[in-house]
Amino acid sequence: MSRLQRVAGRDPRAGFRPERRDCTTSVPQGLLKAARRSGQLNLSGRNLSEVPQCVWRINVDIPEEANQNLSFSSAERWWEQTDLTKLIISNNKLQSLTDDLRLLPALTVLDIHDNQLTSLPSALRELENLQKLNVSHNKLKMLPEEITNLKNLKGLYLQHNELTYIPEGFEQLSNLEDLDLSSNRLSTVPVSFSSLSSLIRLNLSSNQLKSLPAEISKMKRLKHLDCNSNLLETIPPELAGMESLELLYLRRNKLRFLPEFPSCRLLKELHVGENQIEMLGAEHLKHLNSILVLDLRDNKLKSVPDEITVLQSLERLDLSNNDISSLPCSLGNLHLKFLALEGNPLRTIRREIINKGTQEVLKYLRSKIKDDGPSQDSVTETAMTLPSESRVNMHAIVALKILDYSDKQAPFIPDEVFDAVKNNIITSVNFSKNQLCEIPKRIIELKEMVSDVNLSFNKLSFISLELCMLQKLTFLDLRNNFLSSLPEEMKLLIRLQTINLSFNRFKMLPEVLYHISTLETILISNNQVGSLDALKMKMMENLSTLDLQNNDLLQIPPELGNCVNLRTLLLDGNPFRVPRATILMKGTAAILEYLRDRIPT
Repeated sequence: MSRLQRVAGRDPRAGFRPERRDCTTSVPQGLLKAARRSGQLNLSGRNLSEVPQCVWRINVDIPEEANQNLSFSSAERWWEQTDLTKLIISNNKLQSLTDDLRLLPALTVLDIHDNQLTSLPSALRELENLQKLNVSHNKLKMLPEEITNLKNLKGLYLQHNELTYIPEGFEQLSNLEDLDLSSNRLSTVPVSFSSLSSLIRLNLSSNQLKSLPAEISKMKRLKHLDCNSNLLETIPPELAGMESLELLYLRRNKLRFLPEFPSCRLLKELHVGENQIEMLGAEHLKHLNSILVLDLRDNKLKSVPDEITVLQSLERLDLSNNDISSLPCSLGNLHLKFLALEGNPLRTIRREIINKGTQEVLKYLRSKIKDDGPSQDSVTETAMTLPSESRVNMHAIVALKILDYSDKQAPFIPDEVFDAVKNNIITSVNFSKNQLCEIPKRIIELKEMVSDVNLSFNKLSFISLELCMLQKLTFLDLRNNFLSSLPEEMKLLIRLQTINLSFNRFKMLPEVLYHISTLETILISNNQVGSLDALKMKMMENLSTLDLQNNDLLQIPPELGNCVNLRTLLLDGNPFRVPRATILMKGTAAILEYLRDRIPT
């Protein structure tokens, strides 16, 4: 049967109707001609407000060139050419699709992301050969039930819409392998999801989920589960039985404890940062034989168990921004490539060692196993068990060179704390977890010696000049305050290497930071930062870590790609559309390369 007979039999309107001439203004004839040969048509980024009829009828109408040329070579016999199998009409201004979509029943790929669609036509049900449907970044409030007819669908991408529920019968998509429902308004996951037996990747991040159904554990092929940025307080214990799971993302939820994973022996990455987890025990670790990445940042952990050494495959461990005061020396026996510790009140490792990076920290911990033996344990124990009610921690001053008046909920620092210093050398100050509204003026007395200041978890709304006079300061922790600006005088901190400004009220990257050339690490996540100056940042030659997660960045300047010294760039949780999540997941080098490729020439 010829191509013409096939389409005529399918659509009585087809006949030998010539192609509409008014199509040529929006779709070049050359594109249509090439599409008939290849079966693929890409109309992305053409400012289309509707799909031209000649596109819907490309399999039906006689092409324009047939009316002009009656002698066809074997390559140009239009009646023998290919049905359209791939249609890309993304990045346009489409508000709706017509039921003429049914005239393209051979489609295997339909990509309509980044338009203004509020609904999908019921004719979608007739695309029985469809394997990939991308409707992300639209304005869909609901899905047509007809979508459940697409039995051959393998990839369904619905992220960044306004969906509040999933239609009944979704479990009929039995061949679905990749499902992305991130950045919608879902409050529940249907129990019937458990019947999606072919699913390999499920993204439910950035919704309003308070729980997951226990039945999700029946997805026997699921390898990648992303539930970041929801309202989850617990995880069903059944999840721990998912033997195929390799990547689990639970960041930015309300988890208070970690589940155990007795059956997840293939789990390679576990991301549980930015929760409220208070304890990490041996029972949480003993089954994670294959784990490569363990992200525990921004929780409330007070210690790390010795049993961490069972994670012999571990390569990346992020413990930053917790309440950890000491580390087990046995941690040094792991073969870590990356260990993040910033933002912890560590008392047993000097700041200069931490600033030298992962390998130096591991080397130091190993040396403590060999050199100190039991005596190291006694020092660690003393540092951790001093009574919190004591007014001045003299042991910390004399033995550890730390002026510690933390976790008192005090509105000011008593004079006796500074008086206790006397002739002792102080390198670290810890006034965190108080109710300070201003920095104590007497801190200036330490300007010749202090290198590490922790003022996190207070009520500071401004930075006093006294702090700017600490000329040897290398590490400054100001997270969880009420700061919205930094004074210009902070450029006097000519040795500052690390500053933590997370969980404040900044709406832009403070201008003074661009002028502190020694800065290596800037942590400014969970603010309202809406802009940054990539050209000034390029001049910061020592900057290697920049954490901008969970801010209000609507766009990332391509020129940021020129900051080639950056080793860690974190951008998750911002409202920008590009770079896409798939690029962010590939890491800093991929992000910078992506941005460089988009610098206008």
